[in-house]
Amino acid sequence: MDKPASHPLASDIAAVLDWWREAGVDAVFRDDPHAWLTDPDAAAEEPIEAPQRRIADEVPPIALEPTIGGPRESWPTDLAAFQRWWLAEPSLDEGGLSPRIAPAGEAGADLMVLVAMPEEMDRETLLSGPHGKLLDGFLRAAGLPGEKVYKAAVLPRHTPLADWAQIERQGMGELLAHHVALVRPKRLLVFGRNILPLCGHDPAQGAQKLRSFNHEGGRVPSLFAAGLERLLGNGQLRARLWQHWLDWTESDTWREADG
Repeated sequence: MDKPASHPLASDIAAVLDWWREAGVDAVFRDDPHAWLTDPDAAAEEPIEAPQRRIADEVPPIALEPTIGGPRESWPTDLAAFQRWWLAEPSLDEGGLSPRIAPAGEAGADLMVLVAMPEEMDRETLLSGPHGKLLDGFLRAAGLPGEKVYKAAVLPRHTPLADWAQIERQGMGELLAHHVALVRPKRLLVFGRNILPLCGHDPAQGAQKLRSFNHEGGRVPSLFAAGLERLLGNGQLRARLWQHWLDWTESDTWREADG
């Protein structure tokens, strides 16, 4: 359709440009790059070369975290050998000021006690400080002599700033299951919330919902409690643990889980 004589095409274009200029737009932008300073005729004659490298090729590969304990086939299959290996295997931790402390006890123990790490002042024996004294009092009240109890820690040495998320990613849960399988305890008592994820449990669900620990070739009835450091300063937590212990041991729950 022809435009009316009172509105020539040039006037329309000028009006549109004035409108965009007043709106602050004074340049034209394109998404595709364009070589404005090159000779367009010469550029048309040159073939477009593919980029030498893709951006994805420039991204460095993600480094895999080292596995705690090394290859599974290198793990000792005898408990006595495992206890010696625990003191020497370099991949178990990154070192520290405190010494490594070996687990103590015999296979087939009536009870395996598991804590997060040795006490700060442990030098030769696991749980030789105030946490250990609290545990020993509990075990005496429960009628469990020392030779029927196996004591172990998840970490080989006292590590106050342990990165538990990283420890889980590096496979400590699998090594822990291997350790429990070698001990073959009748029951397992776990102190410390940080250990729950290593047992395949979500801490947000509450420790009391986890009644057994799955290990290589079976499962063991388990009771999970607050860490010994918390129990030491809280009488209510100690009373609650004792009641849970009585409910657990006086019922058939652990026998059913064992079967």
